Amino acid sequence: QVQLVESGGGLVQAGDSLRLSCAASGRTFSIGQVGWFRQAPGKERNLVATITWSGSSTYYTDSVKGRFTISRDNAKNTVALQMNSLKPEDTAVYYCAARRMQVASYDYWGQGTQVTVSS
Repeated sequence: QVQLVESGGGLVQAGDSLRLSCAASGRTFSIGQVGWFRQAPGKERNLVATITWSGSSTYYTDSVKGRFTISRDNAKNTVALQMNSLKPEDTAVYYCAARRMQVASYDYWGQGTQVTVSS
């Protein structure tokens, strides 16, 4: 099992920055990739960014490219999402998720953290 705990959400104004953190524990050696997802009220949960557990490869959805940065701290088993130039449309609950190696789907999820961006 892998446990994921997110932190760092909050209420900010448009143009501000926030840094989300996802702390992984348990069988972390089994993780192949970590992703950040977000779900706005009344909308589907969407992928925002991913990083391989080795940190060698990243992916960003188009709407956050150039504004968000995903990174990995090997020593602390954490994955961070640095969010700059935040927009009201970034408002959502942000979830951290882990996908095991050789498994197609994300099967470990955190509890989510609320990010609210006011205009």
